[in-house]
Amino acid sequence: MKFGLSAPIRGPLANAASIRILVERAEALDYDYLTVSDHIVVPTAIDSTYPYSEDGDFPWSEGGSVECMEQFTLLSWLGAITTKIGLLTSVTVVPHRNPLFMAKSLATLDQLTGGRVNFGCGAGWMREEFEALGLPPFAARGQVTNEYIAAIKNAWTQDRPVYDGEFVKFDKIGMDPKPVQTPHPAIWIGGESAPALRRTVALGDIWYPFGSNPKFRMDTLAAYKARVERLHGLAEEVNRDPATIGLAYNCAFHSAEAQQHPDGGRLIMTGTPEQRAGDINAFAEAGTTSMIVNLVDNDLNAMLDRLEEFAANVAPLIDT
Repeated sequence: MKFGLSAPIRGPLANAASIRILVERAEALDYDYLTVSDHIVVPTAIDSTYPYSEDGDFPWSEGGSVECMEQFTLLSWLGAITTKIGLLTSVTVVPHRNPLFMAKSLATLDQLTGGRVNFGCGAGWMREEFEALGLPPFAARGQVTNEYIAAIKNAWTQDRPVYDGEFVKFDKIGMDPKPVQTPHPAIWIGGESAPALRRTVALGDIWYPFGSNPKFRMDTLAAYKARVERLHGLAEEVNRDPATIGLAYNCAFHSAEAQQHPDGGRLIMTGTPEQRAGDINAFAEAGTTSMIVNLVDNDLNAMLDRLEEFAANVAPLIDT
């Protein structure tokens, strides 16, 4: 099992000094991934429903906060101040940027970091941000995302890339240097819905769900395994070997204190080190090979303590 944590892009730790301390400690503790989330602008009025909260409100906007660092810029800086830890966009809202820009930027970063880039992809949910950026229609974001990912893969793998879609077209171009990783950096498809599962089957290397989506709740191992079964069924329908799709999990729940699940019993990834390690081992038995752990805190020392506690007390109890 590989473990990752999120780098701050907003709040009191979103500054060069704090981020450097955190990521250098994460690398020293042998974490496998640093993740960076994605917003270019945060509108001051948001009516869109945020998919990962119970009430649909976007927690970032509490108190009128519109702060956020830009994902690709921060990712590049992280690559420069680290030496071995993987870099994961978690996730890139794919329609936000031109696909050839993304292909070139990520390939360049993969070259400069010796092959440490992982491309997490999502279609986005905030209509107001799409409108502010002047993007293709929000209602078409699923098709746009699929075309952009396919176009990026062509740019990474074809000597003279060609793509002819409704939202992106190119021909007679060069897109070198290619990524270090072959055939390309791993494409992690975020999302839990049927379109996200189909996108994973068609275009992805790894399925990367978040555990806190109320519409597709995966805060139990049973619920996660049921969704994996659905994913595998979709793969078999189009003759893709399910074994070729890697499994990851972004766990929104993590605490050294046991918390109660809304339906009763203990919430996964909360409790003693033995309990949390048992949860992780169960996910590993279900085929999961990467887990992003919620170690976020707005206080630097508290977040460092969370990194240390998990690495010292939980990680040594993992079977695989």
